[in-house]
Amino acid sequence: MKTTSLGKFVFILMAAVLVLGACTPAAVSTPAAPVVPVEPTAAPATVYRIASDATWPPFESVNESTKAIEGFDIDLLTAVAAEAGFKFEIVNVGFDALLTGMAQCQYDGAISAMTITEERQKAFNFSDPYLAAGQVVSINKETTDIKSVSDLVGKKIGVQIGTTGAIESGKIKDAVVKTYDTLDLAFQDLINKQVDAVVADYPTAISFVGVNSDKLMTTGDVFTSEDYGIAVCKTNTELLGLLNKGLAAVKAKGLIPELEKKWLAAAQ
Repeated sequence: MKTTSLGKFVFILMAAVLVLGACTPAAVSTPAAPVVPVEPTAAPATVYRIASDATWPPFESVNESTKAIEGFDIDLLTAVAAEAGFKFEIVNVGFDALLTGMAQCQYDGAISAMTITEERQKAFNFSDPYLAAGQVVSINKETTDIKSVSDLVGKKIGVQIGTTGAIESGKIKDAVVKTYDTLDLAFQDLINKQVDAVVADYPTAISFVGVNSDKLMTTGDVFTSEDYGIAVCKTNTELLGLLNKGLAAVKAKGLIPELEKKWLAAAQ
């Protein structure tokens, strides 16, 4: 009797297990979501901030119609950047502030008809030279007693602040040196006979004289030996290398003489 009852109990238990197993849903395998490849985010291209005092025609000035900054230096830098493969933006700033900003690396570089000097090389680097330039004396056409720099002793000379013209004029005995924030103001005073002469870089001087040829003229020879270069922040060796690479390519293609014809010859 015990055996029969036990057998029935085992049979019922096994049947229950089978029923429950049949009612349990089979596990469903969820397909894995497709893996979408993620493109790596490209680092933004470096855009170098290049300072320029756009009051130096024909090297850099603001076009009155388009308001764009244009000139010899702008065309040159554009060609250099294309050859070396970098991008830049021009920051228009007064020349004195430009020099201070470059010394503090507020800008990556600067192009502004800037003469390479030992003093400036202490504060920032320079590219290879791209144009020979020296100082020349400009006078009012009605002036008869100034033939060269040697005749500036005791005279009133107009210069732009921070320039090599200002440095050279400061060496002239008994000269009264009047500084201006922009060179056009110095030449305007020369037209109005508020100064006896203006000392400035030859390429820049002939531009101002050229547009006022009825009133102004240069006199004597270029009396210093100077070269223009592109200034570079002391810590930015990458940009310095790119500039020299681009300059070499531009020179090899003969572009600088073409720019001289376009911008400098037209100003004479």
